[in-house]
Amino acid sequence: MAGLNQTPSADRIHIGFFGRRNAGKSSVMNAVCGQDLAVVSPIGGTTTDPVVKSMELLPLGPVVMMDTPGLDDEGELGDLRVKKSLQTLNKTDVAVLVADASAGLYPEDLEIIHRIGKKKIPVLLAFNKTDLEKDQEGEGRRQKEKAALDAGLRPEEILWVSAKTGEGIHELKERMAKAGAKQENSRPLVRDLLSPGDTAVLVIPIDEAAPKGRLILPQQQTIRDILEGGAAAMAVKDTELTEALGSLARKPKLVITDSQAFKLVSAKTPEDILLTSFSILFARYKGNLESAVKGVMALDNLKDGDRVLISEGCTHHRQCGDIGTVKLPAWIRQYTGKNLEFSFTSGTEFPDQLEAFSLIVHCGGCMLNEREMKYRLSCAADQQVPMTNYGILIAYVNGILKRSVKPFPEIYRLFSAE
Repeated sequence: MAGLNQTPSADRIHIGFFGRRNAGKSSVMNAVCGQDLAVVSPIGGTTTDPVVKSMELLPLGPVVMMDTPGLDDEGELGDLRVKKSLQTLNKTDVAVLVADASAGLYPEDLEIIHRIGKKKIPVLLAFNKTDLEKDQEGEGRRQKEKAALDAGLRPEEILWVSAKTGEGIHELKERMAKAGAKQENSRPLVRDLLSPGDTAVLVIPIDEAAPKGRLILPQQQTIRDILEGGAAAMAVKDTELTEALGSLARKPKLVITDSQAFKLVSAKTPEDILLTSFSILFARYKGNLESAVKGVMALDNLKDGDRVLISEGCTHHRQCGDIGTVKLPAWIRQYTGKNLEFSFTSGTEFPDQLEAFSLIVHCGGCMLNEREMKYRLSCAADQQVPMTNYGILIAYVNGILKRSVKPFPEIYRLFSAE
């Protein structure tokens, strides 16, 4: 049960290790961590799938370490492994490219440097196996550094290390920590909407879809952030909201609801109390609230035969009445009155080609880190496909989106012309 008290994966800095087979990616990652997280072997291609491990990395703090298959893998399966490695970039906050010090940079290394640069990911190049390198101070080393500089790296991004002897590993950790600290999301989730002493009421339906014996991650994180701001959190079921509001000596500052109960909760919440949803809060936290609000308006332009992609950032056992595959399509069809086609993705799967879709509806992204969420948003924006999220869509089709974004003046102004 200790995992319940850990920093959520989505809020940890994600550090990815990339490179060719047998460059020593796994060995360098293990040396950085001080433990054997990944299997190592002199045989190239030992890592066949990304290896992911949450841990504490001092002096940075909570991180997710990601070891990836070799970029030079071959064959049909090898191509799939390389694709998985490149997909890992989408969630990488800090990239560590590991190259063989005695061999220098290969075309695959130069290609990944180019990809990392396009995505504006902080990168460190670790020339590994210096214990085997013969020319440790001479012209050969200078030529390898020049190749890295010509590829766009800066001198401070290039290190010489040995996973075997520990040479350069401490410096690599220090530079990783410095780069990671710049990537941390410092935005509050909800506490900036509250003052010390305020009360926020959280509406949490308990139905067949609710996990037994616990709250889901967005609910846990929201309660924690409210407490961090010195405010009080009151959690109730949707069926008990009216009684709960009546029991308070002073009206709450904010009501936060599960999106599926939006319509009912809006009807029960007086207009002089601010109302929003967990999904909308997470859209703001991930930095995509404005684009999601604008994206939902594409619902009004859908035509018969248009395709809609519904995407979730996590994987779970789907039950009868699942929100993503059942409820959302029903609400969209009812609102638009159109005969639409729906596609569904979950977890790490997200299509590269989106032009076939007229709208993307994404979950709140509580299980995705900010970089991966922004990657998905940029994919949609680059291909001019509007994208919104579950909570915003549900509020929109129920005619309460304007009210639901009133706590956020910079978004509420989008409706000022109405």
